[in-house]
Amino acid sequence: MMQMLEVGGIEVRSDGLRTADEGNLRGYYELERVKTLETDADASWLRDARGKAVKIIAFLLRHLPENLNYRVIFMHRNLDEVLDSQAKLLALRGETSETDDARMRELFERHLAGTQRMLDARSCFEVLDVDFNETVADATGATRQAARVNRFLGGRLDVQGMASVVNQELYRSRV
Repeated sequence: MMQMLEVGGIEVRSDGLRTADEGNLRGYYELERVKTLETDADASWLRDARGKAVKIIAFLLRHLPENLNYRVIFMHRNLDEVLDSQAKLLALRGETSETDDARMRELFERHLAGTQRMLDARSCFEVLDVDFNETVADATGATRQAARVNRFLGGRLDVQGMASVVNQELYRSRV
């Protein structure tokens, strides 16, 4: 999604510290500062991010200050694929998880449900739910989701450019 937004015409905030690797061949589009949302009371840097795309994992959304407004593109992905992808990333790092897949699935489901309730309850969030699997399945799905994102963000993005960056060959954890 970050690649789609960038090609579509949105400035992306990323520091490039976490570079492309075998787990994510096009890079992570992360901003290290985001990781401090949970512990750092100074979130003034968010004002400088207005009108720009910032990747924030679902767990950290609850730490965003309510005195700003946010448009959240919430990517939903098949949980079996998420679990498979996480296992592959751990294996690449020579690590393993002590939590079995059934328990991890339960934790993910609970977390996602809680995140959805929080997003619905806080007026500072405007949310567009996007189906990851449809987006990466084929060109039609990518175009459909890019058009939805474009409408959500005001209708000025390059939809065809956004859809063109979706590369099905990089969709490696299919279930």
